[in-house]
Amino acid sequence: MASTETTGPVKTSGGGQDLAGLEAGLDALETHAGPTRPPVREVLVQKVLPPVTAVLLVLVVWQALVSFKVVDDPSKLPSPSAVWDEVREAWLQGILLDYIWTSVSRGLLGFLLALVIGTPLGLIVARVRFVRAAIGPILSGLQSLPSVAWVPPAVIWLGLNNQMMYAVILLGAVPSIANGLVSGVDQVPPLFLRAGRTLGATGMRHTWHIVLPAALPGYLAGLKQGWAFSWRSLMAAEIIASSPDLGVGLGQLLENGRNASSMSMVFLAIFLILIVGIAIDLLIFSPLERRVLRSRGLLVRS
Repeated sequence: MASTETTGPVKTSGGGQDLAGLEAGLDALETHAGPTRPPVREVLVQKVLPPVTAVLLVLVVWQALVSFKVVDDPSKLPSPSAVWDEVREAWLQGILLDYIWTSVSRGLLGFLLALVIGTPLGLIVARVRFVRAAIGPILSGLQSLPSVAWVPPAVIWLGLNNQMMYAVILLGAVPSIANGLVSGVDQVPPLFLRAGRTLGATGMRHTWHIVLPAALPGYLAGLKQGWAFSWRSLMAAEIIASSPDLGVGLGQLLENGRNASSMSMVFLAIFLILIVGIAIDLLIFSPLERRVLRSRGLLVRS
């Protein structure tokens, strides 16, 4: 009897300690689970300093190639100061922002149209076997076709106007967006689909609440690729098809520099095209990607 009375309290006490430890661990997990904002100094060191250093390194190497006459022909490699003078002149004339806005407005509008068309197309291809068998290979072929190949037929069909530009963008971007969504849907675990049907999600509710959220990472990758195709398609169209009615975008600026044998203007156009592409990624797609990763517990700090 004495032995029984002794062992009972010991087990209870040990169980209470284990339970208290478990509760403390859960409390700590809840406390530290949420994302915390890193300090400003860490952001500057990890995110701002590396690209700035890379840009400075490129400028130093570029200037060294000119200064030490490794490339001594300004018509082939202008100095950084010559390109800066081109930038300053365009700014003072008030046409620098016009170059950028002409192309960016076309690119974004064309991408939005491609998004409206490519999303339902991708869902249909992903969910209907017959449509996938019929259209799937065509979408993959269109995605691998260079966008510049669509410029001549688009000019013949539609003429030299903005509709031609948008047609080239759509033909370049829609297959990428649709294929990205198809890939995302294919990677949805079957358990999610069965659980959704068990909970009563059918038809459009099943697609909206189960399929699309689960396929979001692949869909987002398709959107990023779709924007890249939109931007490249637009540049190809602006380089090849020029008209006073179309205005001067970045692609036309690049072609004007080639016609004038002005490498400083060519470099200006290349840098502006590159800067716009980076800015769109940093302002739109990177925040979306971080939000998706954070919602899935894959990104604690950003």
